Amino acid sequence: MRCVLSLLITLVCAQVAWAELSEPVGGWRYHGLLDRSENPRVAYPTPPIDRGVQRNRTMIEGQLKALGTLRPPHSLAVNGNPLNLYTDDQGRFARPYAFGAGSNSVEVRSSEGKSLKRVQFYEANNLRTPARIRVVLGWDDPKAELDLHIITPDGQHAFWARPAMSNGGGLDPDGVDGPGPEMFTMTAPMHGTYLVYVNYWGNFGSGGYNFDETSNQNEVITSQINLVLNENTVDEKRETFIVPLRAIGDLLLVKTFNY
Repeated sequence: MRCVLSLLITLVCAQVAWAELSEPVGGWRYHGLLDRSENPRVAYPTPPIDRGVQRNRTMIEGQLKALGTLRPPHSLAVNGNPLNLYTDDQGRFARPYAFGAGSNSVEVRSSEGKSLKRVQFYEANNLRTPARIRVVLGWDDPKAELDLHIITPDGQHAFWARPAMSNGGGLDPDGVDGPGPEMFTMTAPMHGTYLVYVNYWGNFGSGGYNFDETSNQNEVITSQINLVLNENTVDEKRETFIVPLRAIGDLLLVKTFNY
C-alpha cells in the first residue's frame, strides 16, 4: 500500500507542464486585416488598448496548464523575438502581434526555458508585406508602462501619441497594458539613420495609469529590444539589447543604425 501511495505521489509531482495555442494554428493560412468591430477581444491578464496603426494585428491566444511550482514570467518566442508572458489565474493569455507574410513561428516557453508548445505557419496574405525594419520592445514588469520611440531619417517621430507615420512606418501594436509588446515596423524603409529610444513612462494597474514610484513590481525594470532587419529573408540580421530602467521618466538611446 505504501508503495502504491508513493508511486501516486511521484506521478502527481512529476506532472508535466504544457501549453495549448488556439491562435495562431500551424500550417498554411490566409488572414484578412484586423477586425475593427466595436467589441474588442478579451486579452489576459489585461485587455489590450488599440492605439497602434492596427494594420495586421493577430492575437496569440492560449493557456498554460499543469504549471505546478513554475512561476511567471513565462515567455513567448515569436519569430525568434522573446517576450515575457503573463497569464490570468487560469493560465490563459492573449497578446497582440503583427505578423508579416511568409514563414512565422510562435513558441511558448516555461519560466525555466523549457519549450511547452511550438507552431509554425505560412501567412499567404500578400497584404502583409514582410518587414524590412522591425523593432520589438518587451519588459519584465506587468505593472510598468514603457514606450518605444523611433526617429526616422526624415525626422519623423513614432511614439504613443503619433503611432502612424506618413512614410509608411508606425507602431503596431502599441502595448499599453504591460508588459508589451510594442513594435515598430517599416516594409519599405528609406535609407538613412534611425534612432531607437525606450522610455519608462509610468505605471499601470487595476486603477489605470499612475505615476506612483512604488506601484510597479520590480525595483529595476529590464527591457529587451530586438532589432530585426530584412526579416524572413536570406539577408536577415538581428541584434538584441538589454536595457535596465529605474525611475519614471528615464529616456535612453538604445541604438543608432543606418539602413
